[in-house]
Amino acid sequence: MKSLRYSAVWIKERWWLCGQRVFHHRVSASSDLSCPPETNDSTISSPLIISANRTHDSQRTIPYIRTALGVGAGFLIGATIKAIYDSISKPNELFQGIPSVCAASPFSVVVPSDTQDQPSQPLPPVSKRQIYNFIADAVEKVSDKVVYIDIKDSRRRYGGKRIQTISNGSGFIVSEDGLILTNAHVVTNRPRSSMVVVRLQNGKEYEGIVEDIDALSDLALIRIKCNNLTPITFGTSSSVRPGEFVAALGSPLSLSNTITAGVVSSVGRGSKELGLRGKDIQYIQTDATITFGNSGGPLINMDGEVIGINCMTVTSGISFAIPIDYAKEFITKSAKKKSEIESSYSDRRRYLGVTMLTLTQSILLELQARGSAPQNVPADVTHGIFIWRIVIGSPAYQAGLQPGDIITHINNHEIHSSRDVYKFLEGKGDLTMTVIRNGQRYSVTVVPEE
Repeated sequence: MKSLRYSAVWIKERWWLCGQRVFHHRVSASSDLSCPPETNDSTISSPLIISANRTHDSQRTIPYIRTALGVGAGFLIGATIKAIYDSISKPNELFQGIPSVCAASPFSVVVPSDTQDQPSQPLPPVSKRQIYNFIADAVEKVSDKVVYIDIKDSRRRYGGKRIQTISNGSGFIVSEDGLILTNAHVVTNRPRSSMVVVRLQNGKEYEGIVEDIDALSDLALIRIKCNNLTPITFGTSSSVRPGEFVAALGSPLSLSNTITAGVVSSVGRGSKELGLRGKDIQYIQTDATITFGNSGGPLINMDGEVIGINCMTVTSGISFAIPIDYAKEFITKSAKKKSEIESSYSDRRRYLGVTMLTLTQSILLELQARGSAPQNVPADVTHGIFIWRIVIGSPAYQAGLQPGDIITHINNHEIHSSRDVYKFLEGKGDLTMTVIRNGQRYSVTVVPEE
């Protein structure tokens, strides 16, 4: 503001000086016009006099030009100072009408030029089904892994009609090579003539073989001949909380692919509290409906992970599931047991189909004393086994062995007892036997069954 005051004082002084100069020139011009030099009318002006007059006139014109330029500069400076003063006194209208360049700010929002003139489009409304159907989203991840288990027996009849289905249950895929987990009570306590039929969600049916059973935890494993299956995702039952949303999948009352939902009522309901003796399991209690036929199906959380196996219900709103942590341990032990059996499979005894009797000295004498001619049993026979019975259709029967034959050698090794025969049956390969029949020696080759 001080600089503005100094500028105003300078302009006033400048205006005063310009006025004094204008006044001075006017006075001098009037004095020159009023007092002209005395000249002789008869005298003719010379060229020198004329040029001198013109020089004097030009010298008098220069101050006027300077004065005009000073006045114009004063007006321009004054207008500029007035505009600056007005802009300072009105900060909201700073530099209006003056072209300017503003630097970009990281906190400013720049609207694209092509969309500034266009009206904003309202966002489409979000459907409530997309927000609140979290149970349906979880079920979609699991539904194709749930199977229907049917126990059939075609030989049972009632009222002249053939009954095929004895009982049913549910299960779910736990490995891509056809391993299925279910409850033990689904596949036990059934007649020997029955068969286990597993139906996948795509409608294909396979005959299942019960691979392992744990009656204590009520769990069972079934194997079907089907590969490239998609196993279910295991969760952790130890992290389940009361009040958590869950869904039970299965085939209640033979209605496959049925879904019920609820919450976890309790995470540690002891078996003793339920009156179950001989078990030490902490069950998951839920109000999701679990009825007959739903046993063996998965109980899932809202991430699509199985946290339990549906097993039983007490009344409406009170159902129980086996925690998945027990099932994990059961599957691990079963796989270890299977590997041990497969590793020792080479040591398993093969099937021959005979009933043997070790020949001792007393038995040889008894055979000779039973009316058979002594020459039927050569005198040099001091060891071997006596074939007492042969199973019809067995490898020994198909090879031509008969009851009463005496085997003295197998693969050129002497046979002194039935233990020697068992050792050969625990190995591999065909058995070439030396057989004595009616005093004659024969060579017989037998192929035992695995």
